[in-house]
Amino acid sequence: MSARIRAVFEDAGVRGWMHAVALDSPDSTVEVEVDADTVVPMASVYKVPLLAGFCRLVDLGEVDPRRQLTLDPSTRTPGPTGVSILADPVTMSLRDLAVSMMTVSDNASADALLDVVGLQRLAELLESFGLKRTWVRRGTAGNLRDLQRRTGADDPDAALAVLADNDRTDPVGVYEAANGSASSPRDLTTLLRRLWTGELLSEEQTAFVRTTMHRQLFMHRLASGFPHDGVRVAGKTGTFGALRHEVGVVTLPGGAAYAIAVFTLAARGDFRQPRVDAAIGEAARVAVDLLR
Repeated sequence: MSARIRAVFEDAGVRGWMHAVALDSPDSTVEVEVDADTVVPMASVYKVPLLAGFCRLVDLGEVDPRRQLTLDPSTRTPGPTGVSILADPVTMSLRDLAVSMMTVSDNASADALLDVVGLQRLAELLESFGLKRTWVRRGTAGNLRDLQRRTGADDPDAALAVLADNDRTDPVGVYEAANGSASSPRDLTTLLRRLWTGELLSEEQTAFVRTTMHRQLFMHRLASGFPHDGVRVAGKTGTFGALRHEVGVVTLPGGAAYAIAVFTLAARGDFRQPRVDAAIGEAARVAVDLLR
């Protein structure tokens, strides 16, 4: 079953890893996979396990989702979207930070939420979720500091420009899973399955996760494989240098739903890679066709 998926990756010039499974299938071994247990750096996909951990703490009463937090431009994490690009201090509730983190991949909101949850507490939660190949070692700010160190650049933008420069060799270790937050495609579809079926969270928090992920604005990866109004895609993208990912749940008009995780590493580091983005959607479409 994986030959068609591998052909999609090869045609786009990427190395790809994938896992897809039908959420309503009684047999969880019916799957489409390409090296699904390989651990790959997550980029912003780490925000999915962070969201799950945050929501579990809400259920446990350890965190009040209505708590207000002020993010100051002098200390918050830079990025291309959300609170990260604003000029003035912004005060939001924790749950609204989670929405911004997921819908527009807001780095400032994500790092603020990660500080609230805590790395050690999140690690304990992910273990309790049954994730064997998933770890979050730092947020976006930590990734940018690490990249600056590896590139010798003066600021995050200059460091990212090094990754985008195809005439330069990638810094040693920058795409190694052991050096940052990472997971496997199978782990992430396991997490999505357990989130969607209500195994991990209360009914209220399960609904919050599902609604928030359906509100993601980016439609150029998973959703590009399903250009029909009747198909709903709830997802989270991840981009860092040559890494292009998305994980999510695709629901067809009849209600059949599929958890899909696609990770790719391109041969080039250009910021815009529409062929790779389209390959993620095409791989997801083929996987759903095979599972139906």
